[in-house]
Amino acid sequence: MSFHLNSHSKGMRTRRLLTRSSSRFNLKVNQDTSKKLVRVDRVNAIAEPELLDLPKAFSEAAPDASPVLICGQVSHSLTKEREEVITSMEDFMTDKVYKYLKPVEKCWQASDYLPDPSQEDFIPKVQELRERTLALPDEYLVVLVGDMITEEALPTYMSMLNTIDATRDETGSADTVWARWTREWTAEENRHGDLLNKYLYLSGRVDMRSIEVTIQNLIGSGMCPKTENNPYLGFMYTSFQERATKVSHGNTGRNAVGHGDQALGEICAQIASDEARHEKAYQLICEELYNRDPDGMMMAFADMMKKQIVMPAHLMDDGVHTTRGSGAKLFEDFEMVAMNTETYTTRDYIDIIDYLLKRWKVESIVCTSESGQAAQDYVCKLPNRLRRLSERAEKRMKKRQKQPVKFSWVYDREFLV
Repeated sequence: MSFHLNSHSKGMRTRRLLTRSSSRFNLKVNQDTSKKLVRVDRVNAIAEPELLDLPKAFSEAAPDASPVLICGQVSHSLTKEREEVITSMEDFMTDKVYKYLKPVEKCWQASDYLPDPSQEDFIPKVQELRERTLALPDEYLVVLVGDMITEEALPTYMSMLNTIDATRDETGSADTVWARWTREWTAEENRHGDLLNKYLYLSGRVDMRSIEVTIQNLIGSGMCPKTENNPYLGFMYTSFQERATKVSHGNTGRNAVGHGDQALGEICAQIASDEARHEKAYQLICEELYNRDPDGMMMAFADMMKKQIVMPAHLMDDGVHTTRGSGAKLFEDFEMVAMNTETYTTRDYIDIIDYLLKRWKVESIVCTSESGQAAQDYVCKLPNRLRRLSERAEKRMKKRQKQPVKFSWVYDREFLV
């Protein structure tokens, strides 16, 4: 999950919505485009969007590109020169990055951490699990459910990766290193939601039907990361988001142990460990892009920071949350609970930016273009700027009166947020 800090305005709202307007990614063409052209060139809509006579756009991440607007979003901002940089990295992916995925036989599976239904002690083990989870407070359960829902929306994330130019899986089973990475990364990530879902189901503490409705709605809504089909932006997003997910799962695990559920703490730790491996892989890709195209990667970093990293589940909806109480969206209230429980906070968001600056040694990178140098100056100053904004926001938060909120995930039990 991630939080917005508006560094371009004089003030900052106590809580800024992360649900920026985003349509589902339906490819629409101008009204004056003939049906024949759409039929003939549908397969080229991604590789050659200009054939569809789409509106032109501008990308701050690639000012020398000729992107187009699709459903109001800047799209296809990868230049031919930068496409060549990406395609030249296949050996690097094979030799340096692919090792961050584990062979299936060495991966843990959900059944390793759950009662075995084939054994005679299955019912007693389930009862032990249910007794452990009785000590978990509702605020904790809301955060855990939100984490699980985020993991369960994995089809959306694979779809997003397969919108990226030069790296997408063109056939669904392509044998390129980029396509294999996406499929196998997805397969590893799939275990996370699977395990958390089953654990919560066995606990009896949460309303599984409401949760399942939320998952279906979320997958149906998609996500809006604003990565422009551009691998520079896409891998910048995943470098940040994998670390954010690791932080969130790590804190969720520590909180579980604090509430007396050691087994759940171990589960969250294992998931966080996977996210740590994936984080390293995506950050290594960006490091190599800095080596090969420092200006291009620097502009991508700055562009994603200006847009701000949104949580993959920012469009979550249970169908009822906005109809009662303050009318706030489900993600907004979930975000507040995550902050109140210190599972993932504004400070964590800023710390990740700081970490990436040090990880890639951004301050010492030599950019030759004016745009690259301006981007470098922006990102290097950003953490301190955001910390000042965060301090002011925290002061306002302390003065804010908490409001009672009901979450359908915990059977509409009410607590202050």
